[in-house]
Amino acid sequence: MDSYGTLNEVLVNLFRDILEIEEKALATSEFQDLTNNDMHVIEAIGMEQPKNMSAIAKTLSVTVGTLTIAMNSLVKKGYVTRERGQADRRVVYISLSDKGRAAFEHHARFHQEMIQSVTDRLSKEELDALTKALTVLNQWFREKEI
Repeated sequence: MDSYGTLNEVLVNLFRDILEIEEKALATSEFQDLTNNDMHVIEAIGMEQPKNMSAIAKTLSVTVGTLTIAMNSLVKKGYVTRERGQADRRVVYISLSDKGRAAFEHHARFHQEMIQSVTDRLSKEELDALTKALTVLNQWFREKEI
């Protein structure tokens, strides 16, 4: 198989497998009510200070309206809290509840295992080349207009 065919096959399988394996990693009894999309929202909220909806939507490259649907579900499930701003009551700040923080940490461990399994098997030169190649691919996706 030529480079194009091999790369195409690897990337298609990689994208599919990451979503499938991530979903299985979430499928613990503690987090069985979370979807991959929910987890990505939780990840975008993060563990730092509360964020407003616009900042989270920008991180996820979605509209605030789309994010609101996911956010309502996460609030109802107990993973996220909403709080009105002190200076401007119109602004709503989003943060993770204790349950949300536990889910974030669970997901972070999955990512850590994934990265560690790659870095353990590659030389520094191979890791540098992989990082450069994936950065180029990521830039292409971010610049791609649908």
